[in-house]
Amino acid sequence: MSPLPLSAALLLLQTLSLLLPPSHSLTCSSQTFTNNEIYANCLDLPSLTSYLHFTYTPSTSSLSIAFQAPPPQTDGWISWAINPTSTGMEGSEALVAFKASNGSMTVQTYNISTYALPAPGKLSFEVKNTSAEYSGGVMTIFATLVLNEGMGTTVNQVWQVGPVTDGVPVKHEFQAANLNAKGTLDLLKGEATSSGSSGGAKTRRKNIHGILNVVSWGIMFPVGAIIARYLRTFQSADPAWFYLHAFCQTSAYAIGVAGWGTGLKLGSESKGVQYTNHRNIGIALFCLATVQVFALFLRPKKDHKYRFYWNIYHHSIGYAILVLGILNIFKGLDILLPAKKWRSAYIIVISVLGGIALLLEAITWVVVLRRKSNKSTKPYDGHNNGRQQPLSS
Repeated sequence: MSPLPLSAALLLLQTLSLLLPPSHSLTCSSQTFTNNEIYANCLDLPSLTSYLHFTYTPSTSSLSIAFQAPPPQTDGWISWAINPTSTGMEGSEALVAFKASNGSMTVQTYNISTYALPAPGKLSFEVKNTSAEYSGGVMTIFATLVLNEGMGTTVNQVWQVGPVTDGVPVKHEFQAANLNAKGTLDLLKGEATSSGSSGGAKTRRKNIHGILNVVSWGIMFPVGAIIARYLRTFQSADPAWFYLHAFCQTSAYAIGVAGWGTGLKLGSESKGVQYTNHRNIGIALFCLATVQVFALFLRPKKDHKYRFYWNIYHHSIGYAILVLGILNIFKGLDILLPAKKWRSAYIIVISVLGGIALLLEAITWVVVLRRKSNKSTKPYDGHNNGRQQPLSS
C-alpha cells in the first residue's frame, strides 16, 4: 500500500480541525464567533478550560468581552466577574449565562456575597449588549461593561462554571480548578496574572482537614469502640483490651482536635462560605469527645454503686460520637468533592469495620450464652440454709 500523499493528508487534517468543537481549541487565537466580532486581546485562562476575549476603550472606560467556557453539564452555567474590592469570589459582580426554562440562553447579573448565587441584581457599573450562545459543548457570554471612575485599568477577574437545578444556577464545585479561577487583568497591556496559588494552598489545607477527621472520627474511634465492646468479653484479653481502647480513643481525640482546629482556621479564612450543618456537627463532636475523655478519669471500680450510671454515660456518648462522626465525614466529602475513589475507599473501610463488628457481635453472644449455660448446669451437693451450693472444685 502506497503512503498517503502529503496534500491528501493536509486536506484530511484540515477537515478534521473544522469538525472539532470550540472546546477543543488549543488557544484563544484560533477561536471565532458567530457574530464575527473581533477583539483586540485574547487570553487562555489558566483553569476550567476558559478563554477571555476583550477590547478596552480608555476614552469611554468601555470594556467589550467574550468569555468562553464549557459548563459542567449541558444545562449548567458559566460566569465571568469583576471584583472591585478583593481577589476572590466574595464581593464580585458577575455575568452569569445559562439556559432558561424555555431552552434559550440568558445572561443575568449578580452581586456575589457568598458562594451560593443570590437573586439577580444590578451591578455597580453599567452592563449593556448582553447575549450568550451555546455550541459544541461550550457557552459564550458577550457583553459591554462601562467601568466606573476609580476602578482603574487593572481589575480583579473571577470566572466560574457550575450546575443548574430546576432552572436556577446553584453552587459550583470546590475542586482546585474552581478555587484557582481568579486573577488580575491589565486592560491596557492585555495581560492577566493568576492568583491560583493561594487557592491551591487552601485546597491542601482542606485536604489535611479531611484526612485528619477521617482518620480520627471515621476510623480510629470506631476501631476503639469495637475493641472495647468485643475484646473484653474474652477473659484472656483483660486488661489488654482496656489499654488498647484507651490508647486508640485518646489518639483519635488528639487527631480529631487537630482536624477540628484546621476546620476553624479554614472557616475564618473563608468569609461568606458557610457550611452550617458540617460546622455545628463538628463542634458537637469536639464537645462530646472532650466529655468522653474525662470518663477515663471518672471511671469507678467495677463493684462501685455508681458504675452502672457511668456505663450509661460512657456508652451513650460513645455511640453518639460514632454516628455523628461518620455522618459528618460524608458531609465533608460532599463539600470537598474529592475524586470518587476516595469516597469509595472510605465506604469500603467503614463497611469492613461494620462487617467485623457484626461477626464479633455474633461470636461474643455465643460466648456469653455458653458461659451462662455452663453456670446454670453446674451440679450441686445439697442444701445449706435452704440455698443450693455448688460443688467445690
